[in-house]
Amino acid sequence: MDVRQLVFEGGVALPTLGSVVACEGSVLPFSVVIDGAEVEPVAAYLASLVVSDVSPLTVRSYAHDLLRWWRVLSAVGVAWDRATRDDVELLVGWMRTAANPQRRRSDASAAQPGSVNLRTGKPVLAGGYASSTINHALTVVSGFYEFHHLYGRGPVTNPVPITANRHRLLGHRSLMAPIPRIPRAPLRQKPAHRLPRSIPDALWNELFDWMVHDRDRALLALYVSSGARASELLGVTGNRVDWDHQRFWVVSKGTRTLDPLPGSPEAFVFLGRYFDQAGTPGPEEPIWRTLRGQPRPLSYWAMRRILQRANDVLGTNWTAHDLRHTAATRMANDPRLTLTEVQTVLRHRHVSSTELYVQPRIEEIHDKLQEHFARPAPQRTFTAGYAADDIATVFGG
Repeated sequence: MDVRQLVFEGGVALPTLGSVVACEGSVLPFSVVIDGAEVEPVAAYLASLVVSDVSPLTVRSYAHDLLRWWRVLSAVGVAWDRATRDDVELLVGWMRTAANPQRRRSDASAAQPGSVNLRTGKPVLAGGYASSTINHALTVVSGFYEFHHLYGRGPVTNPVPITANRHRLLGHRSLMAPIPRIPRAPLRQKPAHRLPRSIPDALWNELFDWMVHDRDRALLALYVSSGARASELLGVTGNRVDWDHQRFWVVSKGTRTLDPLPGSPEAFVFLGRYFDQAGTPGPEEPIWRTLRGQPRPLSYWAMRRILQRANDVLGTNWTAHDLRHTAATRMANDPRLTLTEVQTVLRHRHVSSTELYVQPRIEEIHDKLQEHFARPAPQRTFTAGYAADDIATVFGG
């Protein structure tokens, strides 16, 4: 079997050349480096993203996708400017069949990829690459070649295929008209449709009661009352907490604007207790800090570890993003709040994203079905005066 076939079937590990590195003192936040040298075509494309006001985290994500693409090309000995659709098919084939290293579990007793947590009903991510990850990689590679095509570099045609009539369907379309349904482009994967999963009230109380420090109680209470994303809440500083109006300001993930979010009275009570114990942070200092040793800003990974310790004890698999889903579900199903108001708090670009949270919870549906199954079957009755023998003869006994 030749190398291309092995790559397509995921039967060979890609070369481990290169890495994504942070660029100190440079406009470019991240870049791809191979053999100690920056990959110039990748750096040029990433720089175009920076000047287009793309966030540093997005630049890092694109850099990782392009590094994977470089490794695929290296495995089959193809230069980046000679790539064809056949090479893109190798990338897709490899991602469809190869194991995702981020899904590996060294602990055999831990939940394995593809399993389901019976307490939460949440599936554990499968061992390979998700359809959305493959589609994202195709988008990145396509944008990379589209950028270089503007300057006459690279292949004559973009190696990533697109839907033939996409431009015709979208061109000259009225903004008031609905967006037409466009077939998936070749190589694009069918996206998985998953409804957002929120934490049921009983399991939420269990999770909250497990927290042993007021810092962690304040964190969870603010997450579930504001709908803030994990990284947004962790970035709050002392001068962005409004005690009088019980709100705080976050830098929104998408727009990177400074936006106010509400917090529940309970959350601010725990926040005040946390400050009494650990000290009130300065105006420019992050309000969330580590508890052991020299205080340091609480990172996303430290926040994730707090939930992991609770999950290990409770037998659950909740994540920080489940807290945002829980807040959104509670708000969207409050009859005194309109969807537009909830959309504003969650900072969704389209109200259709907010409408997803109006769906009934899976747990509630299952509880109602169990009640339905346990309810005795209705007994047939007939008008008085009819003989039982006659009824049995007509309808069967």
